[in-house]
Order: sequence, then structure tokens, then C-alpha cells
Amino acid sequence: MIELGGREAKEEIVLGAFMQAQKEIDKLTDFIETIRTEIGKPKTEVKLAEPDEALKKAVLDFVTPRIKEAVFHPSEPQKKGSIGAFKHELFEHLKETMVKEGQAVNFKAADFLFEEEVNQLVHEEAIKNEHRPDGRKLDEVRALSAEVGLFERTHGSALFTRGSTQALAVVTLAPPGSEQMVEGMETTERRHFLLHYNFPPYSVGEVGMFRGPGRREIGHGALAAKAIRAMVPTIEEFPYTIRVVSEIMSSNGSSSMASACAAGLALMDAGVPIKKLVAGCAMGLMTDEKTGAFKVLTDIQGPEDHHGDMDFKVAGTDAGVTAVQLDVKFRGVTKEMIEKTLSQAKAARLHILETMTKTINTPRPELSKYAPAISMIRINPDKIGMVIGPGGKMINGLIKTFELLSIDIEEDGRVYVSADTMEKVNKVIGEIQGLTKDYQVGDFIEGNIVNLLDFGAIVDLGGGRDGMIHVSELKEGFVKNVTDVVKKGDFVRAKVIRVDQDGKIGLSLKQL
Repeated sequence: MIELGGREAKEEIVLGAFMQAQKEIDKLTDFIETIRTEIGKPKTEVKLAEPDEALKKAVLDFVTPRIKEAVFHPSEPQKKGSIGAFKHELFEHLKETMVKEGQAVNFKAADFLFEEEVNQLVHEEAIKNEHRPDGRKLDEVRALSAEVGLFERTHGSALFTRGSTQALAVVTLAPPGSEQMVEGMETTERRHFLLHYNFPPYSVGEVGMFRGPGRREIGHGALAAKAIRAMVPTIEEFPYTIRVVSEIMSSNGSSSMASACAAGLALMDAGVPIKKLVAGCAMGLMTDEKTGAFKVLTDIQGPEDHHGDMDFKVAGTDAGVTAVQLDVKFRGVTKEMIEKTLSQAKAARLHILETMTKTINTPRPELSKYAPAISMIRINPDKIGMVIGPGGKMINGLIKTFELLSIDIEEDGRVYVSADTMEKVNKVIGEIQGLTKDYQVGDFIEGNIVNLLDFGAIVDLGGGRDGMIHVSELKEGFVKNVTDVVKKGDFVRAKVIRVDQDGKIGLSLKQL
């Protein structure tokens, strides 16, 4: 298999990376071969039991004349139903002809023979006649459609459809404190972009239990996230935790790539400033091991995935590749196969992007009214304790007083304030700036007189800090009473004339 993540890598660079990796893999296989030669033992040969000749003849006589009609249908649901119905007819035929005559029938062997006939037919038609089960050309993508803004209450949403594969993506925005912490043995990873993939049984016409995510959900979600991650803004560029959930409504091939397409559309609908849309689809392969002939298939679906020789998913933008995932069912792909696949995948990607960009091609200028308002400021890391306060008194007081969602503080001095309105956010930022400001002699401040003393007046500087104007600094000349110059509640502008080591600030009106 192959796993690759890229930042809009050109196809020729991707191919070069594959070839470079193969050189390193060759070293490993040579090493393994050396061990096998020196100390290995001969493999035990296991001969598979050959199907009974009478059963084989009965199956082929019934299947061969009608197999093509059952497998090749332009309608995806009809094709799936026709193959299943035809297999059921075969089993009923065997019961009528062989079982009633007293012959034992191995229905597992009959099923194997049936699948082998379908496999051989799909391969031959693709290689010799360039004929696919649904009648498409080898490089043809199924019918596409895209829609955004399906729900008002969510922060962003999109529905992407390719053939009968359909992905519904929903975006939720949250404060930075909602990011996911992934703790390892040596490092801790913090993820502000999350993409989760759900594959309910009804998407393939089945009934089943909804349990925790399995191997499929985790793997497909990781691939779709990898495909789009390079286009997502950093936490500094967009101070939000972003979660995308892709719900597969219907599936017939490459739902992970449909998820990447739907995710990009939903992110733009949410107003997330992603750099570009990402598209992708699954590429297939039909090979003839005897002749070496092969055909690459664009946008594979059910039978082509099940009976084909590889599932080569390629995602990217109009400029290059962002993700690749490949698994194969035969001895391995060649350079020529990879080169052809990447070329066809690029053409398919550009075609899909045309449909997507017609739906939405730039992020919406504003976030949803239901999304939290968030802003970030930087403070001196040495002042973080002042914002938190003893036992969290200051930070919890701000959250309660201004009805905030959260205040998240990073070790480097970044402070994220989130609330339901930007008005509240701006007020709290003003408080924090006042609380953490490093006042210098010569600075000018504004504030209200909050207290009067016999020897001066106290000015509120914001953020719980204040400064004092000594009676001698109220105006030129002798001042008998402080109230002769200022009164409680007056708004004044003053000059900073002293900053003590303990944080006390001296102000002056007359020097202003």
C-alpha cells in the first residue's frame, strides 16, 4: 500500500517520491531474501480443493449465457440488485437440478465459481473492449452535484453527490480550548482541525447497530482530513477549533473522497478562510497477468472495486496533490501504472472542481450568526498570572461578569476571548489590555475618577488597575481641596509621571 500527504505536490514530484521510496523498499526486500536464503525453510504448499466437475459444469452452463446481462447495467442500484438476484436464481437452479437428483451441492464452492466468472468478465471487458459495468468510458466520472447552506442552525453545511455516493458535511466552530489533545509517549499533539466520518449501515442498504467508530470510520476520516488539512488556516490565522462531520448518506465507491469534497464546500459555507477547495476520487485498475496489459479506471464503484486490482485514491487542488492512499490486490503496481493513474486522476480532479466551484468558490465573508465570536490578543507571558488571578479569581470573574464562553490562554502570551457577540469580546479585550499594559513614564491615559482622598484622586485604568493623581499634580499652584479640581466620576486624561516597582502608577494633570 501507499500513504502520502502533500502540499499541492505536482504529479511528477509524487511519482519521483514513489520511485525513491521503492529504492529503499528494495533494500528491505533484499535483506529479507538474504535471511530466507541463509536460514529459511521451504514453504508448505497448500493445494486448494478443486470444485467438483459436475458442479462446475452446472454453474458455468447456467451463468455464462446470462452473466453479462446481469453485471452490465447503467443504473448502479439496478446492477447491484440484478447480480444478487442472478446469484439467487443460480442457487435455486442448483437445488432444482442437483439436490433433487440426490447430488450433494457445495454452495460455497458455487458462490466462488460465480464470483470468479464475474471477476473474469469485468477484467476482460475493461481490457479488451474498454467496457465498464455501467457503460462509462474508462476516464469518465459519474454524474456530479453539490449544494451548500442546507441548514440554518449549523455553522456550515454541504451535500456532495457523485453517482450514488453521497456525503453530507456539517461544520461546527468552537473556541480554541475545544481543540483535541492527543498525548503520545514523548509529545502531545494539539488538533484544532477535526474531521470525523460516519458510515451508517443504511448507506449501503443494510440494517445494523450503531456502535463506536471502527477501522473503516477511523481510516476514511483520517484520509479525508489529510486531503484537506493543508488548505485549512492555522489557529493564528483563524482562532477557532474546526470540526467537520461527514455523514455518508449513500455509498457506492470512494466515500472518503466524497467526504473531502463535501468538507471543503461546507468549510467555505461556514466562512472558514480555507485556501482552496479539494477534490478527489478513487482510481481502479484491471490487469492481465499473462499479457501484462492493463487499463486504469477513473472513479470506480462497487463491482470495479470488488473485482478490480487496486483502489488508488488521489485528492488535491487545481495546483497539486494533497493526499494519496493505495492498496492493491495483485503483486504490485509499476511506474507506468502509477504515472497513468496520476494523470487520469488529475483530469478527474479538475473536472470535479469545476462542479464544486460553480456551487461556491470563496469562503463566505461572514461567519454564521450562531458561531461564537472570537478574537486574539498577545500579552507579555510574565503577565499571564495577572489575567488568571489568585485561584483563577480574575479570569473567572471576567467570564461571569461579561457572560463569556471562555478565555483561553497559551504559554506564549496568546489570549483568546470568545463570547456570543463581538461587543462582549472587545470589552473584555480592553479589560485585559488595561490589566497587562506596561505603563511607561510619559504615556497618556484616560479614565474615570473612582475615589477621592485628602491627598489626591484615584483614576480607574481598566482591568482592575488604577493610578493616583497627587494633590500637587492636579493643577499649577496651591490646591486646598481635591474637590476644587476634580469630582468622583469625572473623566480625565492624564500623564504617567511615575511607575514604581510594586506596580503603583503616579499620574499628573498639570504636566499634561
